[in-house]
Amino acid sequence: MESRILDVEGWEKVVHFTDKETQLEAIISVHNSNLGSGLGGCRVRKYDSFEDGLTDVKRLSRGMTYKNALGHIPFGGGKAVVFADPYSEKTPEMMQAMGRAIDSLQGLYVSAQDSGVTTDDIREMRKATRNAAGVEDEQGRGGNPSPFTAYGVWQGMKAAAAHKLGSDSLKGVRVSILGLGAVGMALADYLHQEGARLVVADINDRALAAAREKFAAEVVSPEEACAQDVDIFAPCALGGSINDGTINRLKAGIIAGAANNQLQQPEFDGVLKEKGILYAPDYVINAGGVISIGHEFLGDWNRDKLYGALDNIATVLTQIFERAKAEDKPTGIIADTLAEEIFMQA
Repeated sequence: MESRILDVEGWEKVVHFTDKETQLEAIISVHNSNLGSGLGGCRVRKYDSFEDGLTDVKRLSRGMTYKNALGHIPFGGGKAVVFADPYSEKTPEMMQAMGRAIDSLQGLYVSAQDSGVTTDDIREMRKATRNAAGVEDEQGRGGNPSPFTAYGVWQGMKAAAAHKLGSDSLKGVRVSILGLGAVGMALADYLHQEGARLVVADINDRALAAAREKFAAEVVSPEEACAQDVDIFAPCALGGSINDGTINRLKAGIIAGAANNQLQQPEFDGVLKEKGILYAPDYVINAGGVISIGHEFLGDWNRDKLYGALDNIATVLTQIFERAKAEDKPTGIIADTLAEEIFMQA
């Protein structure tokens, strides 16, 4: 295993790892550890270039610093990316090597699941390090963070609806969901049970068929999901869905979804405000999964206690919405300010 520290201004530690035997190439990025070890998922993805992967892991690790602060868990922000196709190139041996890379940082980074990584992959990592979490124990505690992310997004949507629409009930509310992965599908289930009307988009035909059958969802193309005449647009796929090509096509009054880095450019936060669109900052509303991982890693996973912490996501979002209105500022700026008040003073 070879490693080299990358000089990245503003980030605490960014390390490039390569392992010839297992074909591992990865970057681990710790943005800030004022509150504790940098906690965040590992993503396996076939990036077009090294710079693309570096840009992604930097943005993601920075987001985790802010997410963990407002999630009120004692962790800083970290993230990892593995340069590989998760379907054809990822192997158990590669994930074990990733565990060794994580372990070499001596607790500075704690890993969990992200796109392209499964619970089995975390188990392989844990053969080489204890600094990986997201595996359910024999008592049913912890495990896959996706259901907890979905629950938190659902609660956050209700807070946004209460602020924007005057009612926290989502019955009859139209929601467009872009992305029906583990989180998006679980979110659709919560919304359907409450009586919301769903529009869904994904590249996976099986997921679309399931959503049509289970939720009576209307199916549209991923390119059209953002432009639907709905109350809420929920980006639940990869980041950047609010971009130069989509921001002027939005018809929803609320953006509240599970994806990370939903805004392609930070200034879009202000553009949304000018358009009268209420934006639930992504790293606040989608924090449910990492909150569960944090509790699991600390040995403090209790279902009642966890769901109390997940319900607090709605409380934090309400504070952000109200402060943004009072100060006439975009919600993203307010969320950043609140997070910085926590981790910068730690």
